[in-house]
Amino acid sequence: MDHAEKKYHALIADKIFMGGAADVEAMVLNEGIEVVVDLREEATECAYPTDQVKWVKVPLDDDTKEHEAKLFKQAIDEVVGAYNAGKKVAFHCGGGKGRTGTVAAGTLLELRLASTIDDAEVQAKIIRNIINIKPMQKEILKKLY
Repeated sequence: MDHAEKKYHALIADKIFMGGAADVEAMVLNEGIEVVVDLREEATECAYPTDQVKWVKVPLDDDTKEHEAKLFKQAIDEVVGAYNAGKKVAFHCGGGKGRTGTVAAGTLLELRLASTIDDAEVQAKIIRNIINIKPMQKEILKKLY
């Protein structure tokens, strides 16, 4: 079986993966993802629907609003919860930059793999260089952490 092209990244080696919606199929096929946390408000189904994957939608707007802190926390908790349960988990938004970057930074903070928001953002950008946490998203991380 040919594996789909790898354009996604591992936040935690062999456990937590991140990318864009177009990367979900490759993450599922290549990594054996069991849980997909979809950060797209606009999504109507999993980007790669299959019975082997639990799809969790956390509807975040691409143009983040201040009131979405609770949703970002929910998304981070879904990723960390799946990881702590021993599941392989992936999370994504449309392009894997803003919403994905914010959840990546929050996940690193929640798992205590980063000590500050700036450190978490730098680590996320090293892993996936297109990460672009918007100012409102950074403000939400400050409220949460």
